[in-house]
Formats: sequence, structure tokens, C-alpha cells
Amino acid sequence: MIDLGISKIALIGAVALIVIGPEKLPRLARTIGTLLGKAQRYVADVKSEVSRSMELDELKKMKDTVEGAARDVESSMQTGASDFEKTWAETTNMAGDNGYSSDVPGMISFPEYKNPRKNWRLKQGATPQWFKARSGVRTKALSGAARVARYRPKTRAIPHV
Repeated sequence: MIDLGISKIALIGAVALIVIGPEKLPRLARTIGTLLGKAQRYVADVKSEVSRSMELDELKKMKDTVEGAARDVESSMQTGASDFEKTWAETTNMAGDNGYSSDVPGMISFPEYKNPRKNWRLKQGATPQWFKARSGVRTKALSGAARVARYRPKTRAIPHV
């Protein structure tokens, strides 16, 4: 690096004052200041970009290790599940194929549940709105204040004598 002391900066300033002149020196100093500011911002941007790329590389490495661990867990789960399925198949084969009786003492097996309706999402027993209105079924909830206002007995106007 360049070693600039106070005496060297003063000497450079005096030479610049003599060579450039007192009229143009402030404008030149502003220009040099803006250029130095832009250079510092550029260097800061480059540093931040380099640090981001380093962090991105670290995150990629971490992602790869996590994915590898997830694959290992998945493969171990699949092997465990296949072992469970084998033991389950052996146990159910011992129970018998008729579905109701079992050769294993104390074990009762039942047939598989089947939903009786074909399309359970379709609403089957919907009552039409006109029937509800005719029979007086309340279809909308009222707040307490609205119910009091609706069902309050009507007051008769007493004529003034």
C-alpha cells in the first residue's frame, strides 16, 4: 500500500492548487470524491457477491448432505416396511382365508369394511328450502338483539285526551 502521511498529502494539495488553480480545484475535489465513493461501493458489492456465492456453496453442500440423509432414512424405512409386510402376511396367512375364523388362539379377524354408499360426497337427504320455509323451520340464525327486535310485542299508541 501507499504510505501517505499528513506531510505528503499537504504537498500533493499544494502542487494541485498551483497546477489546477483555485477556481477548478473544488469541482475537481468533488469529482474525485464521487469517483472514490463509487469505487468503494463497487468494492463492497463485489465483496458481498463473493460472500453470497460462498454461502450459496455452503448451502448446496448442506442440502446435499440433508438429501443423502433423507435417502438413507427412506431406504431404511422401505426395508423396515417390507419386513413388516412379510411378518404381517405370515401372520394373516396363519389366521385363515375365510375372514371370520382364526386358527390362532385369541385372534378374531373380520371382513374388510366397505362403504355402503357409492358416492359419499354427494348429499343425499337435503331438504328443499321451499319446504323448510312452508313448515317454519328456521334456516338463518339471528343475533340476540335482532331476535328481541323481531319478536318484541307491538305497543299500542294510547290517544291523548
